Amino acid sequence: MTSSLPGNRDLPVSQYDLSTYWGRVRHSADISDPRTLLTSSAGLENAKQLITSYKQGKITDMTPELWNAKKIVDSTIHPDTGQPVILPFRMSCFVLSNLVVTAGMLTPGLGTAGTLGWQITNQSLNVAINFSNANKSTPLSTQTIVKSYCLAVSASCGVALGLNSIVPRLKRLSPNARMILGRLVPFAAVASAGALNVFLMRGEEIRTGINVFPVLTDEEKQKVESGELEVKPLGRSKKAATIAVGETAISRVLNSSPIMVLPPLVLVRLQRTEWLKQRPRMVTPINLGLILTTSLFALPLALAAFPQRQAISAKSLEPEFHEHGGKDGMVEFNRGI
Repeated sequence: MTSSLPGNRDLPVSQYDLSTYWGRVRHSADISDPRTLLTSSAGLENAKQLITSYKQGKITDMTPELWNAKKIVDSTIHPDTGQPVILPFRMSCFVLSNLVVTAGMLTPGLGTAGTLGWQITNQSLNVAINFSNANKSTPLSTQTIVKSYCLAVSASCGVALGLNSIVPRLKRLSPNARMILGRLVPFAAVASAGALNVFLMRGEEIRTGINVFPVLTDEEKQKVESGELEVKPLGRSKKAATIAVGETAISRVLNSSPIMVLPPLVLVRLQRTEWLKQRPRMVTPINLGLILTTSLFALPLALAAFPQRQAISAKSLEPEFHEHGGKDGMVEFNRGI
């Protein structure tokens, strides 16, 4: 993100009001905009140069061109490492990457092997996305990543196979109800295992804590811009890490829920129409279209549920932080996405 680029002058965090939910929705829509994936290496470097010029005082005011440069950098660069997130695992590619996996999971007649294969693929993608967008102040060992990955895959496959075996046994339900439940199985597995995946992949943050910073006053921000003040972390907080990981897990569930419910139910209605009955080959493309449309709207709404740069009272953390809060006794940390 822009904080990792040279210069003491900070850019405005957003052109929208992040203290409101709809302001965060609009900001999240920028970060997750798939069009930023079309930015070339030269385009990214140009965006970084524009932002650096602003941070060094060579550009005095925010312009539409500078806001667009910030959008490109925010959607591409990790705020802790200053390095680009690998393209398939950026939030701007989240919908497209998941659509490929969803198409595989919806393939008719998968069987046990096919279900297992696509659940493993789905959890591999979740692991990569969660790892790539997590708070990086807590490094993960290869052993921890492998262990978390294996646990997440096992949980996902267990949920998927368990639900698949239960639905056909529900004899009291009508065939139509069983069909609807069967359509919901893949998404139920995605939602539950996706939330668990976040805790497993970011469990090290909860065990060791993440960096916490004081919220700066306007005067302190001016000193930072002039180079008189350097902001250092107050320490590592396990409570802040628990909040960060918990909120991220909730946002994953909020993202999955509309995708889990709406497309299957709409498709059931559409399959009753004569047009679709006469064109059975169109079922899968229409289903994927419904999932894509729902996903594009659901992702910003879910990401905006909680601020990415979270500010809370220092007294809500461990005792060692209680007397070290910044403005209004507040501290802040990067929640991750």
